[in-house]
Amino acid sequence: MKRRQFTQGLSGVVLASSLTFSAGATNNNPRSLGYRLPDEAEPHERTFMQWPVSRRVYFHQSFLEAAQKTIAKVANVISEFEPVVMLMGQAHQKTARRMLAETVEIWDIPTDDLWCRDSGPVFVKNAQGHLAVTQLNFNGWGNKQHHENDGLIAERVADRLGLPVFDNGLVGEGGGVESNGQGTLIAHESSWVNRNRNRGYKVDVEKKLLDALGAEKVIWAPGIVGRDITDYHIDALARFVGPDRVLIQLPENNDDVWAQAAYETHQILSKANNAAGQKIRVIVLDDPKNPRNKSPEFVASYVNYYLCNNAVIASRFGDDEADENAFAVLSDLFPERDVVMLPVDLLGELGGGIHCATQQQPVYEP
Repeated sequence: MKRRQFTQGLSGVVLASSLTFSAGATNNNPRSLGYRLPDEAEPHERTFMQWPVSRRVYFHQSFLEAAQKTIAKVANVISEFEPVVMLMGQAHQKTARRMLAETVEIWDIPTDDLWCRDSGPVFVKNAQGHLAVTQLNFNGWGNKQHHENDGLIAERVADRLGLPVFDNGLVGEGGGVESNGQGTLIAHESSWVNRNRNRGYKVDVEKKLLDALGAEKVIWAPGIVGRDITDYHIDALARFVGPDRVLIQLPENNDDVWAQAAYETHQILSKANNAAGQKIRVIVLDDPKNPRNKSPEFVASYVNYYLCNNAVIASRFGDDEADENAFAVLSDLFPERDVVMLPVDLLGELGGGIHCATQQQPVYEP
């Protein structure tokens, strides 16, 4: 499971500029002002997605077109359940419009790649229902790729929405952290306590992460440094499915470094409590054993699903037994939502999944 490894040779990035509340300001702490990162299961105003255009990443035109068709397929399905905004520069809008459903809105905000979970706006919300964006200062997964436009997306979306932006200097990606919306986070140290993103001690990084997302506790697992572009994002492995429940996907055998790390995360979660003192209950979902794509670098993650209003949008991989089991598990966990499973193998070839390509805006609920 060597995620997006083929692009690691690319380097350089442009970071987002100073924002409303900079790292040197006294009021840049969402947690102290009562903001929190909501549970993804809470109602959404809309879903944001990004149109892939970068020829630094997609060297061949046919590969780029396949990525665009795949991301359009995901957007069109989500738009059946809630509004979708696709971000892209004006030069690409005519081509994209032909692939996107009429219900998908286009905003003129330039993009490079499709990973909106990581470079898009991360919304926090206070008790009065007001929204703000917390800046994670996306730097191309630790300066592994050049993302001149993607590093500015969070700020530009916030500006269009007229929302304040908090920036306490934390560097990372939305896919690197899971929240139960009630004060507890899960993360791999490899994606955060890493010199390519945040220098300093774990305790300092943890405080910034808690402050940025309005949480009280992080359940850390080691993860893996340097074996994939994300340094092992948690959202391809383990997801909260309730305040004290986590769904984790495990391989049948633990005979490689990825499997060993996954089982280590499972062991840590099984012994952990959430911020409210409740013991974490872990539900195990099996890897597909016979997916369509046989590449050892293919990411076949059922848990990289996306929760939109009234639906679960997940991937299916061509292993009938495993696909049916994943459908049954997700249906049981989310009985009031439709479970829609899409054949979007290209996202797995790129090292991600549907959750990686989406970012939700919570509803304003005063």
